[in-house]
Amino acid sequence: MRILLTGAASHLAAVLLPRLCLHPAVERVIGLDLKPARYHHPRYVHIRGDVREQRLLERIHRQQRPHAVIHLAFVVLRSQLGQQRHNRALIRDINVNGSRAVFHSACAADVDCLIHLSSAAVYGAWPDNPPRLDENQPRRVMRGFSYAEDKNAVEDLLDELQAQATTPRVVCLRPHVILGHNAQPFLTALLRQPFYPRLAPPAPLTQCIWETDVVEAILASLLRPVRGPFNLASEPAMSFEAMQRQAHRLAIPLPFGLLRWSQRRLWRFTAVLEEPGWLDGMPHSLALDCARARHLLDWTPRYDTPACIHMLTRRSRRLRQRSKAGAART
Repeated sequence: MRILLTGAASHLAAVLLPRLCLHPAVERVIGLDLKPARYHHPRYVHIRGDVREQRLLERIHRQQRPHAVIHLAFVVLRSQLGQQRHNRALIRDINVNGSRAVFHSACAADVDCLIHLSSAAVYGAWPDNPPRLDENQPRRVMRGFSYAEDKNAVEDLLDELQAQATTPRVVCLRPHVILGHNAQPFLTALLRQPFYPRLAPPAPLTQCIWETDVVEAILASLLRPVRGPFNLASEPAMSFEAMQRQAHRLAIPLPFGLLRWSQRRLWRFTAVLEEPGWLDGMPHSLALDCARARHLLDWTPRYDTPACIHMLTRRSRRLRQRSKAGAART
């Protein structure tokens, strides 16, 4: 099997690529990313290019003839774009039009399977959410949260694609917040801070998922004859306060209004803070029902929620200690 992987220099690809290249069913992996290769292997070919370039995608399909496409390319954090981080039109162009080009070229090349990494954010965190959301729940866009807006727009493209007479087998994975040693820096920094918002009871619940468990779901989707959306999350669902109290012995509550006010006024002046739209969902629960993945993918996350928090915070402490030791030596 030959696989085209977009976003091949992304955080999750750093975990996925070694598993793909070592799998006996995989003959070759073709990685596409604007950034240089972060991984090297005899079975891996890295191509530097933009997913929005339709001709480049067509040439890759014509020359490499992949059987499957795994689509990871996506602007997750605005800070990834440097001085262009506030260019909303550019972000949407990369996320939505880039995905459209990937999907259309895959269909034109008649690939067998198309796997898209979506997000639990497509459901939105709303006050009327049920205790658990399964894949039959409607997707609801959280306006002002560009990541969720674009993930929903890309799933709209997939809906249009699957309405056609001929289409590849399409799998859409919806993981909750992905944590791990290669996690997005913003998420690591968020858990590193000993603060949490003081919210009205009952405490809203959320979830996370360890990066290797997401990779296992991608592999299962690739090798099993399944299609459609799959929720991915660890148990139990916990409040952000409980997560912070596990990560910090003396977690400090702050008024939610103060955090929101500060975020809205400061995020444009620093690359550290992301857009404030993601905070709008914090007062409401977003917990997933993952029964479909358990039954059809035979998938059960190896790490529960407390283990994810523990592993991430333990690694952060070790890195800080090494940094302090290095500074002391110099």
